[in-house]
Amino acid sequence: MTESFTTQARILAVDDEATNLKLLDRMLRSAGYQYTTMTTEPEETLTLSRKQRPDLIILDINMPGLDGFQVMQQLRALGDPLMPPILVLSAQYDRATILRALSEGARDYVSKPFDRDELLMRVRNLIDAHLAQRLLHDRKELLEDMVAERTRKLQHSQLQVVQKLGQAAEYRDEETGNHILRMSHISALLAESCGWSSRDTELMLHASPMHDVGKIGIPDRILLKPGKLDADEWAIMQTHTSIGARLLEGEESELLRLAREIALTHHEQWDGSGYPNGLRGQEIPQSGRIVALADVFDALLSVRPYKRAWPVDEAVRLIKQKRNQHFDPELVDIFQRRLPEILDIRTQFAEPEESEFHASSPAARQ
Repeated sequence: MTESFTTQARILAVDDEATNLKLLDRMLRSAGYQYTTMTTEPEETLTLSRKQRPDLIILDINMPGLDGFQVMQQLRALGDPLMPPILVLSAQYDRATILRALSEGARDYVSKPFDRDELLMRVRNLIDAHLAQRLLHDRKELLEDMVAERTRKLQHSQLQVVQKLGQAAEYRDEETGNHILRMSHISALLAESCGWSSRDTELMLHASPMHDVGKIGIPDRILLKPGKLDADEWAIMQTHTSIGARLLEGEESELLRLAREIALTHHEQWDGSGYPNGLRGQEIPQSGRIVALADVFDALLSVRPYKRAWPVDEAVRLIKQKRNQHFDPELVDIFQRRLPEILDIRTQFAEPEESEFHASSPAARQ
């Protein structure tokens, strides 16, 4: 630290003897320290320290009311990561007092009467060390802020990529964007109801729109076929789960890892009759079970060129009928409890006018 920078430091001195403080203040100012605060009231130390953020505290030990040890205990209790160094300036010079002062948090100990030059050198050394520590701390905070901002921008860019891929899949299948919005919000609601943390629930909200991204890899002659698929075509159609998983694999991002898990498993069924791997019960990741229910329910209630929108009671009845077959039974119970909120989501993201649907749209394949 340069001398001029060091002398800009703020110094707080605490001593019950006003004469001692006048002498100390005169000495510090003659050495170039202009920002000094003197108090004969040890009870004021905590308040002054919070207000002025000193770079050094010079503290007496024997004082009425609060002694120096008690003052140090109060300062230490603040838990300040940049607590200013404490230099004890006391007439006591026995070994026990010195050791106790150092154990209570003092960085240095000078006895009265003191040598002027020695005290000033100790003051300068303590201030230099503290200012260096503060500089490192400030740089660390700056770097952390920069990293946090860079991470935020990266996550935002990643989220945009995920959303665009989800949109590409739905346009490929001529699905409605509002279905994607509804099923993702329903999935997030069910995840929260299953005990997922707020962070993981948000990941579900952003990952679930990727559930059908693998349809990008399905040939048009199958994906866009207006009629019923034959056995061979249906086998190819089912590969969209594995294609989606391959598209999303190899990423360390939590968002894309969850999206991959969902893409691969959202067509598995509780009784083992689903695809691609015929997983059963708890073998199916909860994320896949949640999206399966949210996707099917919203699809049932949605108008398509090939079907009417089911009434809510009929759709709920089907979900309940498929309990222990297609759907996780506990998840069906949660679904029924949260049904009013799920219907609120459907209202919030209602479809545009039905005239926007085109008769050429293919049938949805589950």
